[in-house]
Amino acid sequence: MSNQPNLQELWDREQIRECLYRYCRGVDRMDETALRSVAWPEGRDQHGPFEGTASAFVDWAMKALPHIERSVHHVHNVMIKFQSPSVAAVESSFTALHRQPDDDGALVVLHMCGRYLDKFEKRDGDWRIADRQVIFDWLEKSAPTPGVHPERFGGRTPVGGRFPEDPLYAFLHRAR
Repeated sequence: MSNQPNLQELWDREQIRECLYRYCRGVDRMDETALRSVAWPEGRDQHGPFEGTASAFVDWAMKALPHIERSVHHVHNVMIKFQSPSVAAVESSFTALHRQPDDDGALVVLHMCGRYLDKFEKRDGDWRIADRQVIFDWLEKSAPTPGVHPERFGGRTPVGGRFPEDPLYAFLHRAR
């Protein structure tokens, strides 16, 4: 048995993590192209109140996200178990903050933590989610800081935004 690392497996792990991070960017920046690149369109997604295909999830999210004033998603504690060279079971923890209207229309801050249970499949060299179940482990609601974002952020600029206005997209264009 070799003690040498399997370079293909290391590369595959990195591609899976990159896909998870791209999901966070896509949902926080409301970047539909990024969101569609994360999962196989026909894949299943059980995501809070949504259950359907991955493609339908993106359609649903693009209608829901404009009602969320701000969101921040982080993925961490990514555990990858390869079941074959082209299938992996992945558990990753998430932390998400949303500033959005509650069911009664009042603005709230939601602090959510949980896990994504993802079956990843590699097709033509591309790792994407084929099946996702979101597990919620923590939910706190709190009153938001009053004011609109220029007041709340003060001199802390630039302030993040959505596609294509977020500073990320100009940065990526300049970095070419």
